[in-house]
Amino acid sequence: MARRPLPGLPTREQVLRFIEESPTPVGKREIARAFGLHAQDKIALKALLRDMANDGDLEAGAGRNFHKGGGLPKVTVLRVVEVEEGPVAIPDAWDKGGTPPRVRIVEHSKREALGIGDRILTRIEEVGSGYRAHPMKKLSRSSEFVLGILREDKRDQKGGGVARSWRLVPVDKRARLEINVSDPGEAEPGDLVLVEPTGRPPRQTARVVEVLGDPFAPRSFSLIAIHAKGIPHRFPDEAIAEANAAAQAPLGDREDLRHLPILTIDPADARDHDDAVWAAPDDDAANQGGWKAVVAIADVSWFVRPGSALDREAFKRGNSVYFPDRVVPMLPEALSADACSLVANEDRGVLACHLQIAPDGKLLKWRFTRAVIRCVENIAYEDAQAAIDGTLESPHTETILKPLWGAWGVLDKARGKREPLELDLPERRVQIDEQGRIMSVAVRERLDAHRLIEEFMITANVAAAKALEAKRAPCMYRAHEPPSREKLAALKEYLDTFDIEMALGQVIQPRTFNRLLAQVGDRPEKEQISEQVLRTQTQAYYTPEHLGHFGLSLGSYAHFTSPIRRYSDLVVHRALVRAYKLGEGGLSEDEAAKMAATGEHISMTERRAMEAERDTIDRYVAAFLSERVGEVLPARITGVAAFGFFATVVGIGGDGLVPISTLGDEYFVFDKGTQKIEGSESGTIFSPGLRLDLRLAEANPITGALRFELPEAPAGSGARPERHRRDRQRPGGRPGGGRGPRPPSSGRRKR
Repeated sequence: MARRPLPGLPTREQVLRFIEESPTPVGKREIARAFGLHAQDKIALKALLRDMANDGDLEAGAGRNFHKGGGLPKVTVLRVVEVEEGPVAIPDAWDKGGTPPRVRIVEHSKREALGIGDRILTRIEEVGSGYRAHPMKKLSRSSEFVLGILREDKRDQKGGGVARSWRLVPVDKRARLEINVSDPGEAEPGDLVLVEPTGRPPRQTARVVEVLGDPFAPRSFSLIAIHAKGIPHRFPDEAIAEANAAAQAPLGDREDLRHLPILTIDPADARDHDDAVWAAPDDDAANQGGWKAVVAIADVSWFVRPGSALDREAFKRGNSVYFPDRVVPMLPEALSADACSLVANEDRGVLACHLQIAPDGKLLKWRFTRAVIRCVENIAYEDAQAAIDGTLESPHTETILKPLWGAWGVLDKARGKREPLELDLPERRVQIDEQGRIMSVAVRERLDAHRLIEEFMITANVAAAKALEAKRAPCMYRAHEPPSREKLAALKEYLDTFDIEMALGQVIQPRTFNRLLAQVGDRPEKEQISEQVLRTQTQAYYTPEHLGHFGLSLGSYAHFTSPIRRYSDLVVHRALVRAYKLGEGGLSEDEAAKMAATGEHISMTERRAMEAERDTIDRYVAAFLSERVGEVLPARITGVAAFGFFATVVGIGGDGLVPISTLGDEYFVFDKGTQKIEGSESGTIFSPGLRLDLRLAEANPITGALRFELPEAPAGSGARPERHRRDRQRPGGRPGGGRGPRPPSSGRRKR
């Protein structure tokens, strides 16, 4: 029988309420302190807590902390089981019987996107009859579903016959263990499959839940990323039906801008056209030498209304995801590739941003209208540039393109004055044929035509933010905060190795980094120093808070120009429609109240898309290079660690490891401070930025992983990278030691 509480002791209800309301874990000491108990009371408190535990009212968790019986501890480990509509997790360990509670995770925009199987240490908050989790730390991963290649093993049995077994080789290059497959279903050996694991290593097994086909088919590379990142890629029938109906709807009352010779300038392989531009000299006598311009953006808010099935699906996706072989669109094709795409010679509904630009590039006035336009042409960047350069005849050169270039000239002057961050880093472009086979991997050329469109879009984005501020309306800002003190200190330490000075006491502005890069000039290290400056920057995110954009050196900035492919822009459109009273489809009260949560969600989906796109490019590059295994290729070291160094193929990309254990016969020691590996006898140094020839030893298209060897090593002699994860301690050596010959071309670098 449970004892009645003694005088001075809290009641059971008081103890439970204190535990539930405490923002931090609660143990016996915290309870005693909260209720002012003295030493003589603590024995009685211990008995009370024991009784409550015996009765199931309390449970003891890690560190002798208490939580409500049947519930979750204040701090616990969760495992992500769903990501499509925001991450949902369950307790990583659940031994209480019944169905484990499902917990919604509150994501922070600056954290890495969560995927299925991720394990996170969280702070638990009770909300109504459920829970909400705030991430504290990401832990080593286990998986609810694992993507990989099914392999079959056969062995002869003593009594005759053959025993068959199956195993899964994960496609994630970070995965270290294969998984025994107990039920292959209809999958064949070599298939790309999705499995559901049960149990824990080393007794973990799995069953195949979906067969995805040939993993080595180039079109499978993006499919791997789609499944690995949990990207929604099938539209519900209800959303497709709504899109088809909306695409046929009349455009309503609009300003008629069909007389303007407006056009789109996009990549030659663009799958949609959501922005069109026009400019002309300003005829306002008060703005002589200035310009007037229109940036017309597809009016997605007219077609996708708040709260609809179409809107819910667009929100879930957050953005379109672009792969070399396909696009996973935010909106169904009836809208993204048809009704909302500003194709030439068709009437299209737009939200038009009317701009007045001063001769010095300053934005003087802006206004927003719902309008109808008819584009005269969809022109590729390369063709627009060629027309301006005079190497391609175009009927629009004098009437449209030259005025656009004139207006861009003054906008570019204003850009130069505010000095945004200028990082000229190469962008890889994978070109494939109709069968999905890789034709080439090359650096994408950057033209003035690209810069022109970029500056017009930035100007329209600024106008949208300022317009909403002037109306005191909600705005979804694109925020980019200055680098942290810790990152700046790390950059200074890195630059010191190149004898480049950087003062930490100054106010850091984008021009600070531009001037650092100017000091580098054309030195061979320019590219890796630029990459290090990029890593120093914080990640941009979406928020209703007005925090400014550090990288662009702008105080007010929102995303307005791509509502076909970014939900953030759709939110801004709806806010403008509501603020300017432009008709139906404006921001609802419910949306306005949830702006912060929306910003968190679409920041997560953006990171998810970036990771999926990057991983897919890595797989395509590995597939492209797989036919060159054994060749010696020009490479550049991109990073150094205790277990070896990473390198990329010059002009192509990819990232591969040279394990320190394959470097040969002398000890090589890793110096974390200077980020270099140095031979103890020869003084050979391997450091970021060093260009050298490497033999490609392995290229795995499924994981996107590469492995290199020094040219002097016998082909195939290097151990596989995954065998060398830990620092080695050799007799007479130091951690991180390895043996290897000195490459004759590397020289000795002293700084």
